[in-house]
Amino acid sequence: MALDVTDATFQTEVIERSHEVPVIVDLWAPWCGPCQTLGPIIEKVVAATEGKVVLVKVDTDQNPAISQAFEVQSIPAVYALKNGAVVDGFMGAYPEHIVQQFVDSLIPTEGENVLAGLLAEGTEGSFRAALEIEPGNEDAIVGLAELLVARGENEQALQFLARIPETDRTRLVAAKARVQVAPDDDHEATLTALLDQVKTDDEARQQFVDLLELMGPDDPRTSVYRKKLTQRLF
Repeated sequence: MALDVTDATFQTEVIERSHEVPVIVDLWAPWCGPCQTLGPIIEKVVAATEGKVVLVKVDTDQNPAISQAFEVQSIPAVYALKNGAVVDGFMGAYPEHIVQQFVDSLIPTEGENVLAGLLAEGTEGSFRAALEIEPGNEDAIVGLAELLVARGENEQALQFLARIPETDRTRLVAAKARVQVAPDDDHEATLTALLDQVKTDDEARQQFVDLLELMGPDDPRTSVYRKKLTQRLF
C-alpha cells in the first residue's frame, strides 16, 4: 500500500529511506484525471515487488514544497530515488506494461545484491572481490585505499585511486596517502612555509593542496589558505 507523504515527512520517508530501498514518488492531485488512472496501476505493480520497491504518494495541492523541489510542471509526475538522489522518472499516465518496465529497472539484480553485500562487509578481501566484479567501483576502491593507507601501504593505495576519476572522496584518501603528519599537527606552520614554494615547486604545491584536504572545508582556515594559494599562483 502506498504511503502518503507530506512536506514534513519527505526527508525521512523518501530521502533517508531511499538509502535502504528504491522509493517511487507519485505526485498527484484529487482533481487530476490521469492521476486517477495511473494511481491504481503503479500501486499494483509496486505491491507485486513485495517490498523491493516502495511507493509514496504526494498530494501536490497540499505539499507545495515537494512540488517545488521536483520542479513539477504537470501531473501525474513520477520519480524514482536511490541513495537520496533521483535516478529515473516520467510524466503522464502510462499503461501497465510501461510502468512495469519502470519499476523492474529499479530492482537490484542478483549481481548487484552480491556487490552490495561485499561492500557492506568492508574488509580488504571483500573490497578486492567487489573489484573483480566491477573494477571501477568507487566505493570498493576508496574503501580498499583507506585500509591500505591505515597499514602504511600508501603507494598501492594511490595506484588504486588512480583507476577512477577524482572526487572529493578520492582526493581526501589520496591526501592521507601522500602526506604523513602528526595527529596534533595543526598544519599552519607547514602551510606558511610552503607558500613561498608553491609557484615553482610542483611537489610543494601538491603538499599544500593535500594539507587543505586534510583540514577539510569546515575548517575556517581552509578558505583563507586557498585564497593565499591563488594569490601566489596568479
